[in-house]
Order: sequence, then structure tokens, then C-alpha cells
Amino acid sequence: MRIEATATRKRKWENLKEATGKGHKSTALDTAAEYYLKMAGDTTAVPVGAIEELMELAVEEGSVTPEEIADVLDTEQLHVQARTSWSVGNK
Repeated sequence: MRIEATATRKRKWENLKEATGKGHKSTALDTAAEYYLKMAGDTTAVPVGAIEELMELAVEEGSVTPEEIADVLDTEQLHVQARTSWSVGNK
């Protein structure tokens, strides 16, 4: 399969290589595709995607914490973690 390498696509591919930390266009594209499939779901390999799972959790719980969101969205392709800090007064 050949994909036309327009100027816009070349910029996207370079940005994707930077964002994924992958040195080759093909591995960056693979990483992005895997992440999309895990998020979107509705495929044979991933029937329920993380976005649907997160929405269902929000409906069930009424609200979700940043930590719960991070747990659902964290993948091998893009690690997600939440940190919460509080402060009162002047520091």
C-alpha cells in the first residue's frame, strides 16, 4: 500500500514521530493506530473502547475522579496518570 506523502501528511508524520517518541514513520503510525483502536473500540479486537468505558463509568458513578479517568485512559501507547494537589493560603 502506498500513501501519497503530501506536505501536510509529512508534517503530521513528523509531529507523530515526536509525540510517540518513535524514530520511524511506520512505528509512529502503528502506535497511533493501536491507541485509536483502544480508545474507539467497536471492532472485533476491541469491542468496548476506553472512551465508552469512561462514559459508562461516569453514568454509573455520577462523576469520576482524575485518577479514575487516568486508569481508564492509560495504555501502553500513551501513559496517563493523575496527580492532585491542594493548597490553602499563601505559599
